[in-house]
Amino acid sequence: MDGHPLVTDPTSPQPAARTADVPSHAGSAALPHARSEPDPAEHPPVRADPETASGTLGGGGSGTVGSGSGTIDRLRFVGVATRRIARGSDAEEIILGLCRATVPTFADAILVYLLNPLPVGDEQPTNPWVFVLRRTDRIPDVSGGLAGDGGGGTATAAVLPLLSGALTRVELRGNGPLAEVLRGVRPVFTDSQVSQQALSELTGAETPPQERHAILAPLRGQRRVIGAAVFLRRPDSDAFQKDDLQVAQQLSTHAALGVDKAILHGREASIADELQRTMLPDDLPEPTGVRLASRYLPAGKTARVGGDWYDAIPLPGSRVALVVGDVMGHSTTSAAIMGQLRTTVQTLAGLDLPPQEVLHHLDEQAQRLGDDRMATCLYAVYDPVAHRITAANAGHPPPVLLHRDGSTEVVNLEPNAPIGVGGVDFQTVELPAPPGSTLVLYTDGLVESRTRDVWTGVEDLREKLTETASLTRPDHATPLEPLCEAILDIVGPGDRDDDIALLAARFEGIAPGNEASLELEPRPESVRHARRLVRDSLAGWDLTELEDAVELLVSEVVTNAVRYAERPVSVRLLRTDVLRCEVGDDVPQLPRLRQAGPADEGGRGLYLVQRLARKWGATRLSTGKLVWFEMALPGRS
Repeated sequence: MDGHPLVTDPTSPQPAARTADVPSHAGSAALPHARSEPDPAEHPPVRADPETASGTLGGGGSGTVGSGSGTIDRLRFVGVATRRIARGSDAEEIILGLCRATVPTFADAILVYLLNPLPVGDEQPTNPWVFVLRRTDRIPDVSGGLAGDGGGGTATAAVLPLLSGALTRVELRGNGPLAEVLRGVRPVFTDSQVSQQALSELTGAETPPQERHAILAPLRGQRRVIGAAVFLRRPDSDAFQKDDLQVAQQLSTHAALGVDKAILHGREASIADELQRTMLPDDLPEPTGVRLASRYLPAGKTARVGGDWYDAIPLPGSRVALVVGDVMGHSTTSAAIMGQLRTTVQTLAGLDLPPQEVLHHLDEQAQRLGDDRMATCLYAVYDPVAHRITAANAGHPPPVLLHRDGSTEVVNLEPNAPIGVGGVDFQTVELPAPPGSTLVLYTDGLVESRTRDVWTGVEDLREKLTETASLTRPDHATPLEPLCEAILDIVGPGDRDDDIALLAARFEGIAPGNEASLELEPRPESVRHARRLVRDSLAGWDLTELEDAVELLVSEVVTNAVRYAERPVSVRLLRTDVLRCEVGDDVPQLPRLRQAGPADEGGRGLYLVQRLARKWGATRLSTGKLVWFEMALPGRS
């Protein structure tokens, strides 16, 4: 059906008897290898009997006797060999296929050299050109020993001298005999002075085979020669015939084109992997009061990029936004759209907009990208002080909440329409997030496939969460990393035909006793109330060592706030693994660090904050701004 003679491919995918499977990377000391035992039944008989007509592949010195005309045998052999070569998915498999398809059917041994590094596409090879021996293969020694094993090594070396000491790395001379043969592109016998010198330059052999017992075939890809193959026969075997040059050219060309395509595909896969990696977070943040874990699985090896994404974005007030989304498709276009939407979400989150407003603006952005830019998205905000979640959904599968006691519930969110439809009024839902509970957000690739619908998959997810939680002690929450691995187990080997993005958030929260807040009128005398809040709170938390530094910094920040604010100024202290201080006002301009001059009355407050605080920052809010800083607790680095 594919245009080739109807012949069963006699080469097995991985014959156990071969010993040519050696690590064949650039620079390795590739050694000749032999087959442990000949099995003529593995290969089509392409060498003709000496009594057959001339023009066949030559005598059957190795015992492979042809049936029918030599031309038919060649056609069958080339058809089978090219299919064997084409089965390889990367350069190593293609070269292995070339070796196993030709030995011992066409040759008694083979050496394959490739450029190192192999150029990709329009890239030019590095100068000077360097050829590396990537693989060898040969039939076993008739005396029962292998080269170098102390048994029949001498006999084998005498029969096939090139294999006993072939060079593993060859630097091409621009005007040498090897360069001349490679420029000719076509395979040649080693019966001329130039071809003999070329073979000696490539392999290091002092006495190349005579009487047409070797063929040197350049491996030419789509744009250039990328290597060379040497086909060898024993001196006691019949010599190659003229028609064998055409067979060698077909095999070498097919292998070279396959290597070219494999290298190009490998580069595309690498680019796709890098694109997907850069589109997703390198590392998840460590926000206050919540622990995070994530997983991403592409749809398959042929679709390494897709439109699924997840994100965790720290927000003012120690809150965190949890995002998961899915753009239609599994192409680089889908990944590019996903990257734009993810950037839009991060920008909108930085404005501290409510979830429904984030989805509304994201919907407008998707419409600006094109008419068919559809996506689903779920945006949730967790407040560790209030122990609550505020979430909005745009056509995305609902999240599942795992409670500390092992029970689960599907979070009831209004599904709404997907992103990109336009004119949608997104609804927001607020629900409690008890300490120790875990919110699992995911894309539909986890719960939906050709063999099950979404709600069946959601029930499977709930059962897996309950089962995993039962393996943990009642007074302990399930560790997040093992939990993510267990969740992925609900996807069978043949069920996954879509990307999977998974984000798990363990809510720990901040106890009410670890938070102190105060609202101040924008008057200068309010600064002393802020200092009193600091002294009382730190004394209650047994952090008096930090009192002087924190009181000074709060005074500086609050003084700047009350000077320009028109509405009440908020001050809040949070004690977790660090001490965090937040001051909010209604002035949208963010403060900038500057070096004050000797005569300046102001400009030193932020300089003190930078010098004394562990870290600090300023965030613009929809109602103004928030300036915060963190101090390390005593005894912590």
